[in-house]
Amino acid sequence: MPKKAFITGITGQDGSYLAELLLEKGYTVHGLVRRTSTFNRWRIDHLHRETSPCRDRFHLHYGDLAEASSLARLIARIQPDEVYNLAAQSHVRVSFDIPEYTTDIVATGTVRLLESIREVGIQPRFYQASSSEMFGKVREIPQRETTPFHPRSPYACAKVHAFWITVNYRESYGLFASNGILFNHESPRRGENFVTRKITRAVARIRAGLQDKLALGNLDAKRDWGYAKEYVEAMWRMLQQPEPDDFVVATGETHSVREFLEVAFAHAGLDWQKHVEIDPRYYRPAEVDLLVGDAGKARRLLGWEPQTRFADLVRLMVDADVELLDQKCADPAATAC
Repeated sequence: MPKKAFITGITGQDGSYLAELLLEKGYTVHGLVRRTSTFNRWRIDHLHRETSPCRDRFHLHYGDLAEASSLARLIARIQPDEVYNLAAQSHVRVSFDIPEYTTDIVATGTVRLLESIREVGIQPRFYQASSSEMFGKVREIPQRETTPFHPRSPYACAKVHAFWITVNYRESYGLFASNGILFNHESPRRGENFVTRKITRAVARIRAGLQDKLALGNLDAKRDWGYAKEYVEAMWRMLQQPEPDDFVVATGETHSVREFLEVAFAHAGLDWQKHVEIDPRYYRPAEVDLLVGDAGKARRLLGWEPQTRFADLVRLMVDADVELLDQKCADPAATAC
């Protein structure tokens, strides 16, 4: 019998890449999707089509981390071998505008999911998507598994709660529960309201003459940026270990938003300084100035290390957005590019 995995947040960047990885490994994959007025499944549409070769091993279920009863019913019905909790209100700046909702989904939602597993009485391996934002106002450089947390946003605070409740269920109930502390990871599937995708999408539009200016906030913020498609491999490897544990997943390099701009615009033959404007609306009330991770533990115990470096990742994302825009503009039915 193939292993069964249950993924929350399956329609997101990480969820879609993880679903592909697990299907390639022969899993049956079950995903949690919210019933909303607009459908946002473009990242997984190719897996759910009738023509997909893995369609019979890919199943979507309506539910919500805000509703414990639906989670318990799904866990009982699916009986998963592995659970990956990737769902979140994951936009840091937006979390300042909707802190209560962010906390309910990110923090309390994790509690609901863990409680559902415990009440159903099964023992799946559990992965919690933790975040480098938990380090916030960093106490040491680089950040590793033992670095103290100092969160600087409602999102980061909620992620700290989710991290420690995962540890608590591991220690209190013997659940195989691991935290992956992933540093920034990007891809062409990144949401368009995140700064990296906002930049690469703007580059494509400026190159095509459809846009002239790009408004951004703090260009000096530094992050450790990796490729999301590679990071989901680390998630899976965590749940294949003999014992549960917590791991930092990162490249070990830090680059500023300004550097991202330089590489992205130069790749399209553009000068970013002619097109970028600073808009104070995009500044965070409390900024995280520098994040850079030490993934030595993941390298030693998981055998994982990043393959795609910063400049290659930026160029990969620009090329994908240029191609996407070209395809859209070539469509005779398109009303606007």
